[in-house]
Amino acid sequence: MSRISRRLFSAAAAGVLSGAALATPGWAVPGPAAAHRDPARRRRGRRELRGMWVATVANIDFPSSPGLPAAEQQRELLGLLDLAVERRLNAVILQVRPTADAFWPSPLEPWSAFLTGQQGRDPGWDPLGFAVEEAHRRGLELHAWFNPYRIANHQDPARLVPGHPARQHPEWVVPYGGKLYYNPGLPEVRAFVQDAMFHAVENYAVDAVHWDDYFYPYPVAGQVFDDDAAYAQHGAGFPDRAAWRRDNIDRLVEETSRRLRRTRPGVRFGVSPFAIWRNASTDPDRGSDTQGGVETYDDLYADTRKWVREGWLDYVVPQVYWNIGFTVADYAVLVPWWADVVRGTGTDLFVGEALYKVADPAQGPPWHEPGELSAHLTFCEDHPEVRGHVFFSARQVASDPIGAMTRVVEDHYRCRVRPPR
Repeated sequence: MSRISRRLFSAAAAGVLSGAALATPGWAVPGPAAAHRDPARRRRGRRELRGMWVATVANIDFPSSPGLPAAEQQRELLGLLDLAVERRLNAVILQVRPTADAFWPSPLEPWSAFLTGQQGRDPGWDPLGFAVEEAHRRGLELHAWFNPYRIANHQDPARLVPGHPARQHPEWVVPYGGKLYYNPGLPEVRAFVQDAMFHAVENYAVDAVHWDDYFYPYPVAGQVFDDDAAYAQHGAGFPDRAAWRRDNIDRLVEETSRRLRRTRPGVRFGVSPFAIWRNASTDPDRGSDTQGGVETYDDLYADTRKWVREGWLDYVVPQVYWNIGFTVADYAVLVPWWADVVRGTGTDLFVGEALYKVADPAQGPPWHEPGELSAHLTFCEDHPEVRGHVFFSARQVASDPIGAMTRVVEDHYRCRVRPPR
């Protein structure tokens, strides 16, 4: 791959951030003076993850629109990597399989339409390979973000390219909520989605395999996820369908963990779940003191607490996307709950931060305070299990609404540090 010169992220994208003010090339090793200026570093005395998600589904973060020339897409990606360096981050989580498609030349799935505007069309470059090389050149980790089961954000199989696996195997597909999903209850689906992801893992020097919060789809009122045939065929021996569905996801997680440790032992495995496993009203002994309308255990059939306890994950990034003091789901309640979950397990806890909510007119007053996110990091300093934070998403890391990200950098990220390993 030819080397492309670095460039600073454009002023329009980077908002108020000044490269001269914040850019620090290479890794800074803080001495006594730097440690005094950086209380988080002083108190923890160890490395931490500082990451940002780069979402490609629906062109949320990258590329800015489908169909851009390859050179322009490359410039945009370099800008995001440079942005991470300027913000003193050390990891980029890049979505490379958003909808059963690929941001690399995969023999199993088509090129993503989010690159070219047409599924299956070669974009003329290899985004994943380019991202890995350029991230590492900048001292950043590159975590490859996959979505296991989502096929399309529409419900028409005919819109998929003719050779798409979902068209070749219509029995694998469940339409639900206006979207198409692979059926997690079929062993052949579980094998296929692993193979699709592992092609990237085995051919690129990624630092981690990363999944988000989508397993069984979020509930849609009045609709039923039709897995009757799969349950009839494979559900014997389970007390109910919910237990069978959880076992299907457990198997995917455990098998992926084992396969990763066998084939690429240096690559980490992380999941970023919806932060409410179960409410205490549902599970008084183990649930969190929250009143969330969605519980991952009961609604997404994702027993995220079990995955940590069983040692299947190297890290977990719960999406604690609420402010401190929010009655229904308080940041100051959920972080200690997750700290207790990971304690003694060997699984690292990073906290997902809702930068996208800052200055959003639909959000309450705390999200209009420039210091809300910085207060989150300050709160976590009293919980040594928290080993870092990941911000959603890159677009807001760049635009820096009301200076919230700059405040985080000034208060907590005065020195660059290597990510924890």
